[in-house]
Amino acid sequence: MSGCSIREFRVEDLERVCEIELRSFRDPYPCQLFIVYHYLAPGLFLVVECGGRVVGYSVGVVEGGKRGHLLSIAVDEAYRGRGLGRALVAEFESRVKAAGASSVVLEVSVKNEAAISLYRKLNYRVIGLLPKYYPSGEDAYLMLKELG
Repeated sequence: MSGCSIREFRVEDLERVCEIELRSFRDPYPCQLFIVYHYLAPGLFLVVECGGRVVGYSVGVVEGGKRGHLLSIAVDEAYRGRGLGRALVAEFESRVKAAGASSVVLEVSVKNEAAISLYRKLNYRVIGLLPKYYPSGEDAYLMLKELG
């Protein structure tokens, strides 16, 4: 994470976040949805910046005051493998725990081996299979982590 920092999303980050989203996922979220989440949970929409450039983001919410839900996370391909995704997840977990959440859930494509591996290393476990979860018809795993 040398030379990089995590901060809250700002509206002027939208174009770059959308670019990362579009390049990272087969079924990307529409850009407008990010603005909705920014207003719903501004403290849980994070970006990682390296050298003044946004190179990754994570966005999520707290559901029912008890459970964090990591909705999307991505790092620019050129910056992967540097621990930025791990740092974003850790910061998200810290913030939802401070908000009273005792666990975090997320969905991940069954084909996204790199993400599944990262989440397992961070003590997430598969608690269910979501058939045809994505618009493309791809299945997802539902993963959960209890926050200590």
